[in-house]
Amino acid sequence: MGPTAHILPCGQRMHLQHGPSDLIVYAEGERDRAFSAAKARFDTIIAEVVSELDTLRKMISPLSTAPKGAAARRMHDAATCFGGEQVVTPMAAVAGAIADEVLAAMTAQTPLQRAYVNNGGDIALHLAPGTAFSTAIMGHDGTQLGTIQIDGADPVRGIATSGRHGRSLSLGIADSVTVLAERAAQADVAATLIANAVDLPGHSAIHRRPARDVIEDSDLDDLPVVVGCGPLTSKDAQRALTKGQSLANRFAVAKLISGAGLFLQGQSMTTQQTNFLTIPTPEPAHV
Repeated sequence: MGPTAHILPCGQRMHLQHGPSDLIVYAEGERDRAFSAAKARFDTIIAEVVSELDTLRKMISPLSTAPKGAAARRMHDAATCFGGEQVVTPMAAVAGAIADEVLAAMTAQTPLQRAYVNNGGDIALHLAPGTAFSTAIMGHDGTQLGTIQIDGADPVRGIATSGRHGRSLSLGIADSVTVLAERAAQADVAATLIANAVDLPGHSAIHRRPARDVIEDSDLDDLPVVVGCGPLTSKDAQRALTKGQSLANRFAVAKLISGAGLFLQGQSMTTQQTNFLTIPTPEPAHV
């Protein structure tokens, strides 16, 4: 089926869906013009990305060729920022890049006060001066893990969440990692990499399989992805989270992200900079 679009019962949000992309779009201002622009961009974006999948599934390296499409270039540029020693393909940015691209089409069409494009939890934001945005950080089981508050003067315009319970495969055991960054595509890549880093290699409670055995055409090829993680002691959970926190702090120092919250089996950690995140201190866990 091709792309579909309909206004939700509230009259203030629009649902766009095509394949795995499932967007909720919101706008304050000339909403009809903004929604029309969002739909027009979404009608073509998936086909554009699919046409360059062979390039987008390759690991980023100094020899990587930049793709041609606008959304694909957003994916490539975001992944390139985190290259070097990180194992990453542009596909790590696909949800965030699509959200960024659809939002850009909306704001190019008409001035807006506030707007967002939420692509399955990866969110691209537009905030005019004097406005703000707040949302809850939700766990995979529906529990609230914390809150996010962003003002129009803040640099954050992208939010993304990754982990082994998400839509994509993960090399790590994090239940979830939520990242704030300048753009959703950047946040998307960073969340993936930080979630990958939350790990305990060789631990008996963790079960892995080659990515291609789980999803035949996975861009992760034969890398071992986590397919199960049994209960961990509080000490082990903290040890795994510390690995992800270390990488997140490196990204924050390098100005690649503005903050992150990491969650695993009732335990949590944040980056040193947590201006935009409020995460309650978890109750002591039983070992």
